[in-house]
Amino acid sequence: MSKQPIYRQIKRRTGALRIIHWVNVVCMMAAITTGLYIAAPYYQTFIADPAVDKYVMAYNRLIHFIVAIIFDVTSIIIFYLTFFSRVDRPWKKVVPNKENLTEFVEVFLNLVTLNKRKKFSSEHNDSFNVTIFFIFHFLMIWMLLTGLQMYVHGLGSGLSSVGGWWPWMLHFVTDWTVPVSGWLIGGGPTATLMDVRISHHVTMWLLITWVVLHIYYQVWRTVFWKEGDISIIVGGSKYVRIKDEEEKD
Repeated sequence: MSKQPIYRQIKRRTGALRIIHWVNVVCMMAAITTGLYIAAPYYQTFIADPAVDKYVMAYNRLIHFIVAIIFDVTSIIIFYLTFFSRVDRPWKKVVPNKENLTEFVEVFLNLVTLNKRKKFSSEHNDSFNVTIFFIFHFLMIWMLLTGLQMYVHGLGSGLSSVGGWWPWMLHFVTDWTVPVSGWLIGGGPTATLMDVRISHHVTMWLLITWVVLHIYYQVWRTVFWKEGDISIIVGGSKYVRIKDEEEKD
């Protein structure tokens, strides 16, 4: 006698969300690479190159700024879909009600006990995974705000190519990040732009740590749950075991 697992396909990600995910992957790699260079230049052009080809820092800042804008756009789209998607509204999973808290604990115990208990449905996006993604997006929002605060200080004249309204708006939206960064870093009432810079840099390492944990967790789910979770972000679907049927050899 043997048991043959029976699976059914569950649609978990639309094509648009999968595209956004991989766009963000590319943008994050570009942002980290250029951000590290902006913080501490680690390569240079050949001395023999013409002067016009030596704007290495300028090119790195340009790429960094462009991918930040792309992150802004994708973040707005994800924010909208989080609350108004027709398929899945993840915000419901972070509401601290009994059902979500129980599911969060069960998924966590499933993780730390190496799949010794699985008392929850893995068809949907569970509250543990959604909470992790909310943490990621909070870090990204802070990253974008501190980045814009540093950017606007480069417009010392208070003017820009699109007019004075742009620097004014950025100051209005992001100046509060200076005292908050001072509180986080330890600058206190004497907080300066350097505290914002350090906070921005530290947040980058927190995001890198998050990415490592995210990849590990998705691989872990795929290995232990055996439901093809890692294929969600490629094909949009996973396969959930619904029952075991006994078959005779």
